[in-house]
Amino acid sequence: MKYTSNITVNNPLMRMGVASLLAASLSLSLGACGQKASAEANLTEIVGQEASAETDGSALVSTANMTTDGALDTTDLFTERDLTQTVDLAGATAYTVSTDQSIQITEEGTYVISGEATNATIYVDAQDSDKVQIVLAGANITNENFPVIYVRSADKVFVTTLEGSTNTLQVTGTFEADGDTNTDAVIFSKDDLTLNGLGTLVINSTANGITCKDDLKVTGGTYNVTAAADAFEANDSIRISDGNFTVTASKDGFHAENSDDNTLGYIYLCGGTYTINATDDGIQATTVLQIDDGTYAISAGEGLEATYVQVNNGNVQIEASDDGINASSKSTFIATPTIDIRGGELTINMGSGDTDALDTNGDLLISGGTVNINAQFAFDFDGNGSLTGGTVYVNSEQVSEIENSMMMGGGPGGMGGHGFPGDMGGQGGPGNMSNQDWSSSSVDAETYIS
Repeated sequence: MKYTSNITVNNPLMRMGVASLLAASLSLSLGACGQKASAEANLTEIVGQEASAETDGSALVSTANMTTDGALDTTDLFTERDLTQTVDLAGATAYTVSTDQSIQITEEGTYVISGEATNATIYVDAQDSDKVQIVLAGANITNENFPVIYVRSADKVFVTTLEGSTNTLQVTGTFEADGDTNTDAVIFSKDDLTLNGLGTLVINSTANGITCKDDLKVTGGTYNVTAAADAFEANDSIRISDGNFTVTASKDGFHAENSDDNTLGYIYLCGGTYTINATDDGIQATTVLQIDDGTYAISAGEGLEATYVQVNNGNVQIEASDDGINASSKSTFIATPTIDIRGGELTINMGSGDTDALDTNGDLLISGGTVNINAQFAFDFDGNGSLTGGTVYVNSEQVSEIENSMMMGGGPGGMGGHGFPGDMGGQGGPGNMSNQDWSSSSVDAETYIS
């Protein structure tokens, strides 16, 4: 299914009533796998359902506010199931967590988790074709040195917060490795991971909050994450269409990087509300960081960073002590680091000293939106600077051209021969990249994102 600008997917999956719960036929088992619900009444109590279960599907699916002609091909970035915020619990298996007892999930299905425990890990060891949905329904788990949710294998895992529930997952000590795997997050997944739902998830970590070694998506829910390293981290991509985020990170708020392949590691944001306090970067991608919508309040060393940073819409407020927005050569796939502002409302307040509001090792392009900069040095670019649209204020004065504060690597000018990513086709891949100079890239653009 394809998604276009301002789409809403209408798929009214209904929440389950007592009659459906009675049909679930859940069995009882105690021991190394935690406590499984023994009867429909247990699941009813966990979920908080009554006989008059709500069947209105009007608010069950999030809206993805996507730009169709931006740096990334947004065609298939989210599936209908990604965007659905509630779960049909017919046939679900319910667990009440127990201290020092793990839960082993080995097959496709829906699993409802509740209760309070310490040193209780939820393992997912399913087949490569299995999709697993974990529904957090009032789960409070504190581990000493290992992830609370650990996805070893699956096709894809959904972690869904039940409406009205608050769930707290935390690791308080030093993480231990699992063989050759350096587990370093409260939720650690080796495969695709989607976070959604209508409840709240609180994460506290002595390392990363959430780590995904594949594609990480968030389409709904409320997240309060405090991490001694990165709050949200993924190898291949981070894609967010909605959610409320309060993030405190000693490294990056959101970080996408594949150390084995620098053609991967992009971040796409088309909605959500973000309050980010990060020591290093608020949001950092290796290749492309594209913002299509959302509200952002970022306080960090650097606000936004990637090889190609594109802002198409949204309200972005940055308080930074180094660079407000930085485009640097992190990927050999993109020849020219670029800051590309096409729309939105941007306010960038810089700390004193040798700091830059907009800093790029390549081109700086502003063609739309409103940019309000308060800084000693507003612009620092090594390539071309172009102001062809929008409204730009520097220290409360409107400017009609971009002047290079540092005067290194070229001054104001046109766009030259460099284009921007886009329209390459391919599922979830970059688009409109026909004008980009690929001479320094050893990677076929068509294989960028699969």
